Amino acid sequence: MNLFKQLQRRLKSVNRNCVSMCLTLVITLYYSSAFSETGYRLWMRYDRIENNKQLEQYRSQLQTINFQGHSITAQVAKKEISSAFNGLLGTEPKVTLSSSASLLIGTPENSPQIKSLITPKELLNLSDGYLVKTFHNKGQQQIVIAGLTEKGVLYGVFHLIRLMKTQQSLSALTIREIPSIKNRVLNHWDNLDGTVERGYAGTSLWEWHKLPGFTQTRYTDYARANASVGINGTVLNNVNANALSLTKPYLLKAAALANVFRPYGIKVYLSARFSSPIEIGGLKTADPLDPEVKRWWSMKVKEIYAYIPDFGGFLVKANSEGQPGPQNYGRSHADGANMLADALAPFDGIVMWRAFVYDDKVPDDRAKQAYNEFKPLDGKFRANVLVQVKNGAVDFQPREPFHPLFGAMPATPLMMEFQLTQEYLGFSTHLAYLGTLFKETLAADTYAKGKGSTVADVVTGKLDQHQLTGIAGVANIGSDVNWCGHPFAQSNWYSFGRMAWNPGLSATAVADEWIRMTFTNDINAIATIKEMMMGSRETIVNYMTPLGLHHIMARNHHYGPGPWVKDAGRADWTSVYYHKADAVGIGFDRTATGSNAIAQYSPDAAREFADLANIPDKYLLWFHHVKWSDKLRSGNTLWDELVSHYYLGVRDVAKMQSQWKAMAGKIDEDRFKEVAELLEIQHEEAKWWRDACVLYFQSFSGLPIPASYEKPAHDLAYYENLRFYFVPGIKN
Repeated sequence: MNLFKQLQRRLKSVNRNCVSMCLTLVITLYYSSAFSETGYRLWMRYDRIENNKQLEQYRSQLQTINFQGHSITAQVAKKEISSAFNGLLGTEPKVTLSSSASLLIGTPENSPQIKSLITPKELLNLSDGYLVKTFHNKGQQQIVIAGLTEKGVLYGVFHLIRLMKTQQSLSALTIREIPSIKNRVLNHWDNLDGTVERGYAGTSLWEWHKLPGFTQTRYTDYARANASVGINGTVLNNVNANALSLTKPYLLKAAALANVFRPYGIKVYLSARFSSPIEIGGLKTADPLDPEVKRWWSMKVKEIYAYIPDFGGFLVKANSEGQPGPQNYGRSHADGANMLADALAPFDGIVMWRAFVYDDKVPDDRAKQAYNEFKPLDGKFRANVLVQVKNGAVDFQPREPFHPLFGAMPATPLMMEFQLTQEYLGFSTHLAYLGTLFKETLAADTYAKGKGSTVADVVTGKLDQHQLTGIAGVANIGSDVNWCGHPFAQSNWYSFGRMAWNPGLSATAVADEWIRMTFTNDINAIATIKEMMMGSRETIVNYMTPLGLHHIMARNHHYGPGPWVKDAGRADWTSVYYHKADAVGIGFDRTATGSNAIAQYSPDAAREFADLANIPDKYLLWFHHVKWSDKLRSGNTLWDELVSHYYLGVRDVAKMQSQWKAMAGKIDEDRFKEVAELLEIQHEEAKWWRDACVLYFQSFSGLPIPASYEKPAHDLAYYENLRFYFVPGIKN
């Protein structure tokens, strides 16, 4: 307000009307600049509720707050509810110690009022969960947010805020939420030099050169966003790890971040380079069975916990893509994981050992290798080891069937790994809501113990009664002002957190929440945007990899189509290895007549995948080599069906463009313009994918593109000869 006072003093001699006009102009310019919608606030925009009826109802229901608790977590929860009330309701919450407060928040331990209202049964096994419940007494309404821990209370506070932001009724709440998965973790593939592997939203969020001395406000906002959706862990560094991450200077930097995250219930983890005892420890070996190596890791872990008392543990990528590991010494993955697990066990730390492996020997089918290496090790891992398995057996493709390890290792807790950053889904220029991908995988039936043995049941521990559970998302977060590069890419961070907490949530329900919290509560706008989101991933699959095609992107940087990639040093680094197009047909035969990868699935799942009459079209070319002339369920030949999917994908992007144009005036101008321009890029790149792939596969089929379709803009040689430099997400 100093700016306005100065202006008033300078304009003393001017008549009041003129001063008023000038002040109005200054205020308008100031606030339009200060509060332009950059997307920085994510889904945590605490703007005034525009529905006046709903606003007045909330104001009448939430007049006073009794918030008990003095821990650092309780303090951030109080701050959050205060910010939400100030922003959403335009009122400062009235704090009271009265037992009749409109909103009663705390634990039974620190609030006698809550202890008298909540039954022991309601608190049973609540862990870090929470209750949000409406009570009515003598005509007065009281809402209680309660947890056994103050972390649970914080989650409950965010739930109430979510209800308010999505304009839900607070009159009859009976909500009891417990996280289905214990460890809900983001994996940051951030390097110490500030780059991010497969990162499409700027440079690393972590300013290593300023840590530990300076911790920017953005770190706190990152923690707030994670806590709001129940994420409780973050791996700070790339799985292709640098041993320097475990040296004292970088441990102090990690400790500074841990101090910021701790009030929000978030643990810090580090990716550990397996050869660290050699690289920073001065040993001659990293053999996990060597006593000196074991001693070195034990001392290193003690050092870490001295700096970070609640350190979560290690994430490890070993013997894959050139990374060192126990197999360098003739040892197994279990030997390597158990050595680290033993060092962490006294501190309740865990090991997340990645199952994404392939070595220098090309297997008969890359999709089989993880199963072949890990299935024989079932039951041989320590109790504090999670085997972290990608959702599919190849590599985060736009669509893959669920990984065969899910359901195949009943004696070992398996941790799901999803990729939020869109390495194979158009980077941060294509609109791709991945809630549908997460749900498709989690709901898939492994048949491991009969029908209904879903992947979600494996990951939550329900199927095999595991207590140690986990789920990881490869983060799409960077230094971009809107965090994720594309405004809609934020939805994948949000939906991952929500489904990590509760895999039973539908992709539709989560999309609805995110739209309301991020953009608008306008019913018509919600319906349109939700339709765009729910179809967006399928649209990308159609113009990139329809009918079960996979791994046909350009080599190395993965930007754009590259079905012609061959001679890349090893077969499974090429596209031709995966699509196997020839004059007869296309597709990877993984049945008994081919690689027999289907044998890695349970018999019921394998039968479904092996049967051409029953396999879903979406997995057809993943498991079968099909003739170009074969008829599919649609009545089309394979060639005509393939072409139709490519063209449908482009048409659906054009449809999204039209739908988004209709949002003009319903969405703030800044984000409306940004999404519109990104959709234009997506439309052009969708046509590029379509034309390049159709022309390439036509060179094998020899069949015409139906006359009803527009002709490709260029010939095949044009697309094959395109070259790109300084593509984001890789070191050039």
